[in-house]
Amino acid sequence: MAVPLYEAKAEFFRMLGHPVRIRVLELLQEGPMPVRDLLAAIEIEPSSLSQQLAVLRRSGIVTAERDGSTVVYRLAGGDVADLMRAARRILTEMLAGQNELLAELRDAESAAS
Repeated sequence: MAVPLYEAKAEFFRMLGHPVRIRVLELLQEGPMPVRDLLAAIEIEPSSLSQQLAVLRRSGIVTAERDGSTVVYRLAGGDVADLMRAARRILTEMLAGQNELLAELRDAESAAS
């Protein structure tokens, strides 16, 4: 029996659920990058980065291409970049809403004093 779509989506979001993977995807939005540049930008152990890149590669969200001794990673498609931009917009709206609520609470506290 096929996996329901909602379960497949949940698994997809679980796969994204690691800060290093999110950072890699953000960096790759700017274009293909060799592993050494990803390491310089993220500043983690090479083995940890390799593990996270393997998860992204297995999921099909990034591709790897060897160029001599260098491995270059790129986003598998533009939809991933769209997803990252959408996440940023959603977070921005959520934080703006929290800031508005905080301002209201501060105003109410000032008025009560």
